[in-house]
This record gives sequence, structure tokens and C-alpha cells, in this order.
Amino acid sequence: METKEYIESGILELYVYGLLSEAENEEVTSKAKNNPEINNEIIAIEKAIVALSSSFSPFHSVANYEKIKEKLELKHAEVIQLEPAKNRSQYIGWAAALLLLVGLGYQYNQLNLTTTQVAKTETEKIKLEKEFNVLKLKNTANETSLAVVRDTKNTVITLGGQAVAPESSAKVYWNQETKVVHIDAAGLPEPPEGMVYQVWALKLSPLTPTSIGLLENFDVNEQKLFAVNNANDAEAFGITLEPAGGSLTPTMAQLYTLGKV
Repeated sequence: METKEYIESGILELYVYGLLSEAENEEVTSKAKNNPEINNEIIAIEKAIVALSSSFSPFHSVANYEKIKEKLELKHAEVIQLEPAKNRSQYIGWAAALLLLVGLGYQYNQLNLTTTQVAKTETEKIKLEKEFNVLKLKNTANETSLAVVRDTKNTVITLGGQAVAPESSAKVYWNQETKVVHIDAAGLPEPPEGMVYQVWALKLSPLTPTSIGLLENFDVNEQKLFAVNNANDAEAFGITLEPAGGSLTPTMAQLYTLGKV
């Protein structure tokens, strides 16, 4: 059968309507794959059916209509319900697959957002913990400073500024019972890089200096309160600026503060 005759036979319309047997369906499908004209005609018929919803009817010859009518057994005015095209289930399947992909994409996006939020929350938690620990250390330092200042058993010795730095000052809190000595160095300027303040306990007759400690990490000590060694029987205290690590004897040219007990 020629292609034109095959197209005009009405079998393609029945194929689109889903009214052919399985063997006939396979035959039409095979011909459509190998014959562009037949395939194009099938597409045209499908488009015409879709256009029915817009009050547009595909044209068929009288002969084709009679053949379809006979196949549908309409000669006795019996109405036959047309089955939906078999490829409708394919469309439904593709639609379901599309919805599944959209749903998976949404879930993946939500998972990423949740993961990001969890990481952000964990970072904030670590930051807060660090800030809390810093505040805790500052609070401890403040409490220590207050305890030293308020201890009535402490002897307070004021150290005045000397020639190299007349604006400097310091205080010594000396508990002669516990032998604990604290230096309040808030009145001293920050030492230059590579230098450190050194505290000396002095005997005056004859003048005998004894090192009782270094005021190290001066820049990070916010309270500027330093614990040093026991002063023994000191009669005066002095603070000099020395090279990092301290000196065996005080550099008198760098004597910043001095005060008698």
C-alpha cells in the first residue's frame, strides 16, 4: 500500500484514538519510525485533537469519516465511549517524574540551608564561649585587684617618678604576714619593645638592691597588677627599665620610680 493510501485509509486516526489492536499499533509505530510522512501525519492528527478544546475541528474526508464511523460501530446510532490515548499514561508518568525532581530539588536546597544554619550556629557558639572565657578571666583579675586593694593587712608604699620619667608612678601592696607583694604599675608608660620593667627591694645602709621580679607581658595585663617575689626586710622599692630578661643590677639611669617603706 502506498504511503498516501495508507494515510488516507483512516488507520492513523484510529491509532491516535487508541482504538487499534496491539498488533496494529505496533505496525503503525514501526511505519512511523521509518516514514517521516506517516510520522508527521500522526503529529498533525494529535494537534488537531488538542485543538478541539478551542472549538477547532480537524478536517477529514467523507470516505475517512465513514471508515472511522464503521470502525466505531456508529451506523446504528450506538454511542461508543472513546478511550484516552495510550500515551496519556506516559504524560502522567513524565509529570510525576518532574514533580519528583522538583520535590527532590526543594528538599536538597532545604538540606543545604539547614546545614549552613547549623554550621553558623556552631561558629556563633564557639565565639560566645571564647568571649565568655575572656570575660571570666577579666572578672577574676578584677576580683584579685579589689582583694589586694581592700586587704587591710597590706602596707601600701607609693613610688614617685624619677628624673628619667617624672610623670611616672607606681604602688606596692606588701602583706608582711603572707610575704606576698603586688605591684600596681598603672602609672608607668608601656615599655619599648625589647625592654621590661624590673622591681627592686632595697636596703638603704649600705644601698643593696635585690631583684624581686619582672613586670612581663605588660601590654596584655589590663589591670597592670603584678605579683612579685617576697621583699624580705626591704626599706624601699624601686622600678627600673631593663633589657628583656632583666639585669643583675639596676640601671640607675633608667630608674623610673622610687619610694621608701
